[in-house]
Amino acid sequence: MSFRLAAVQTSAAEARRRTVEQLTDWRAPGAVRDNAQLVMSELVTNALRHTCSEWVGCELRCDGSVVRVAVSSDGPGPQGPPEPAGDEEESGRGLLLVVALSIGWGVRRSESGRGHTVWADLDLGPAVP
Repeated sequence: MSFRLAAVQTSAAEARRRTVEQLTDWRAPGAVRDNAQLVMSELVTNALRHTCSEWVGCELRCDGSVVRVAVSSDGPGPQGPPEPAGDEEESGRGLLLVVALSIGWGVRRSESGRGHTVWADLDLGPAVP
């Protein structure tokens, strides 16, 4: 499943809603739905905050044992593993949450050279029919 949202603040909430709806349709366990919803929200929020995109592309895929959450936008994307935020900083923990909740994550540059996709794989547990 993929969808495209305008790069506006309300898009993170819409992405969360669509993520839960799709994972419910796939009969994913509640913990996986919660984690995927959080990962999607963090990736969309980062795309909105750190790029000049007019849109954000979101994708959810399930192969039976892994759910992939991916968000595409303009800009270079993360340049490496996230650095821990300082105790007094109000932001900077989103990608750390993505790393903690996923079994793998990464950044892939778009073929056009303009933009990137940040993806995270979540363990679905036993195969979903």
